[in-house]
Amino acid sequence: QVQLVESGGGLAQAGASLRLSCAASGRTSSIYNMGWFRQAPGKEREFVVAISWSSGSPSYAYSVKGRFTISRDNSKNTVHLQMNSLKPEDTAVYYCAANLDGSIYSSWGQGTQVTVSS
Repeated sequence: QVQLVESGGGLAQAGASLRLSCAASGRTSSIYNMGWFRQAPGKEREFVVAISWSSGSPSYAYSVKGRFTISRDNSKNTVHLQMNSLKPEDTAVYYCAANLDGSIYSSWGQGTQVTVSS
């Protein structure tokens, strides 16, 4: 199993930046991908971005491409999500997740709230 702990959420004004971090522990050698998802009130959880643990290759949702940047630090088993040019529609609980077998995200963090005011 892999345990995930997010940090860095909070309140920001539109146009500002926030940085989220996710620290992984446990069977980190089995991580295939790490991803960020978000869930806004009354909406389904949606994919935001993922990163290959081995190559560092990212994949972004269209809604955040060009504004958000994911990075990883394998030595610290940590991923970061730099969120720039924030919009009110980015308001959501952001979840970090780990994909351990290349198919589904089976390990999830507790979530961190991001609120963007206009």
